[in-house]
Order: sequence, then structure tokens, then C-alpha cells
Amino acid sequence: QLQLVESGGGLVQPGGSLRLSCEASGSSLQFFAVGWFRQAPGKEREGVACASISGDSINYADSVKGRFTISRDNAQNMVYLQMDSLKPEDTAIYYCGADSFSPTTDRGLPSLTSRKYWYWGQGAQVTVSS
Repeated sequence: QLQLVESGGGLVQPGGSLRLSCEASGSSLQFFAVGWFRQAPGKEREGVACASISGDSINYADSVKGRFTISRDNAQNMVYLQMDSLKPEDTAIYYCGADSFSPTTDRGLPSLTSRKYWYWGQGAQVTVSS
């Protein structure tokens, strides 16, 4: 069974940067599509950035395009989310998710729908505030 653990969250000023890490164990990440999701208080969990099993296809939420970058290192069983130009509205708990089915949208992009993913980490708090 796949286990996921996030790290790298914290407090940052608006315009600053953070890098989240997700370490997988129990199974090799090369067999899973992966993604980052976030949930703010009173809101549903939303997809932020997701990558296909091969890593050749990536999908970003419109709200983070140009600011966030997802990457994966299958050899090290790691997934990363580089967050630049952070805004207060980025404040949320960020979760790493994975699924062996490699869920996709009707257009063939990695799905940003959280219910399509089976495995989850415990979450990492990201707070953007001045």
C-alpha cells in the first residue's frame, strides 16, 4: 500500500516562495499519477497541480498557472510543488494525492478532481500573510 507524507509548509509573506515535498513509501511512484490539492477553511478540497504517470502531461488550476510548478522524481519516490509569488488566497492545507488509475479529464489531461484519487498524505499548512 502506498503511503504519502508532505513537508515544507509554513508561514510566508505575500510574494514569497515555498517548496512542498511529498515522500512516497510502500510502492514505487512510477505506477501512480500524482497531484497537489488544497483545502481552505469552509471550502471544498480543490486540485492545484497534477501530473500523469509518465510526467509528460501536467494540469494546473487557473488560479496558480505561472506561479506553481509540480515535478516528480520517480527514482527518489518524491513529488514537489514549487510555489512562487504566493498570495494570501493561497493559504490552505495542502495535500499530496496519488492514484494508480491515472485519472484524466475528457480532454486527456490529469484530473484535478480530488475524489478521483485514492491515496493521500496528512496535509501541510501553508499560510501567506503579512
